[in-house]
Amino acid sequence: MLDFILGPWPWWFSGLVISSIMFLLLFFGKSFGFSANLRTMCAIGGAGKRVKFFDFDWKKQIWNLVFLVGAILGGFIANTFLTTPDHVVEISENTIKDLQQLGFESPTSIQPMELFSIESLLTLKGFLVLAVGGFLVGFGARYAGGCTSGHAISGISDLQIPSMIAVAGFFIGGLIMTFGIFPLIF
Repeated sequence: MLDFILGPWPWWFSGLVISSIMFLLLFFGKSFGFSANLRTMCAIGGAGKRVKFFDFDWKKQIWNLVFLVGAILGGFIANTFLTTPDHVVEISENTIKDLQQLGFESPTSIQPMELFSIESLLTLKGFLVLAVGGFLVGFGARYAGGCTSGHAISGISDLQIPSMIAVAGFFIGGLIMTFGIFPLIF
């Protein structure tokens, strides 16, 4: 069983799981999105007394908080028990060449060490990239009325035009960052 979990899964399996979850969410009148959890946590903390945006019945969103906790626990379990330290991420040679042109070395883990290491965070450039990027992601999620997972998975599966526009904006922003900003700063 462990060999099955650690081995590569067929591409269609993820689509089947995501579509099944989306069908259940739509059936029960729910919508998916991780950024809604921040609003819920602020409402639990009492922010609704000061800001109208946080004044809502947060108890209806507990299912989403449970999903968030499950995602965190799942990531911890996978990282702690289902990875091997000598495993190198297997990607194509063309991708490695493209990453090197952008200033990234061949990956030895899931995240690029040039961005997501303690050493990188302790540099001014690394700190600014993560801080400004985090601010822009947070601002963008609020401005767009949801995050990438909410719009791309839930909104598009519900055929919402604003979600299709938001996802197009997410992709355009990603392309600008990848081909415009990264080459300038790395």
